[in-house]
Amino acid sequence: MKEYKMRRGETLDENAPDLKGTIEEYFGSVTGTEEYEGNDLYVVGDPDNPVFERIVAGAATYSGKKDKLAVHFEEKPAAQVIEEGHADAAEDAVSAKNDFLLEVTGRDAKSRRDSMKRSVEDDPDDVPNA
Repeated sequence: MKEYKMRRGETLDENAPDLKGTIEEYFGSVTGTEEYEGNDLYVVGDPDNPVFERIVAGAATYSGKKDKLAVHFEEKPAAQVIEEGHADAAEDAVSAKNDFLLEVTGRDAKSRRDSMKRSVEDDPDDVPNA
C-alpha cells in the first residue's frame, strides 16, 4: 500500500469530495471495502481495465495530520496480459493511474517521485548504525 500526500495547501476532501465516485470513474465499480490501519478503503474487485486484478484506494486519516490517499494497484503479470491479448490496455492503465493520482493529490508523477524520495531520505529507521 502506498500513501500519497496532497499538494501543499490542499486537502483530500477538496481535491476529491466524492472519492468513491472518482475511483469508480477511473477504475470501475466499487465492490466492497477493506480495512487498512483503521481506515475503510474502497475495493474495485473487477476493474474496467484488464491489466488490473484489483484496486484498493481511499483516505488514510491520521490524528493531527492531513489525510493521505492510500492506494494499492494489483496488476496482472505482463506475460499474462500479453497472452490474453490486452497489451494495448497497459498504456491505458498507466494513464489511468497517473491521471487519478494527479486529480486526487494535485501532484504530477515527478512531484510524487520526488516526495517519495524525500520521505525515504528523511526516515530515521533507514539510517544504518555507524
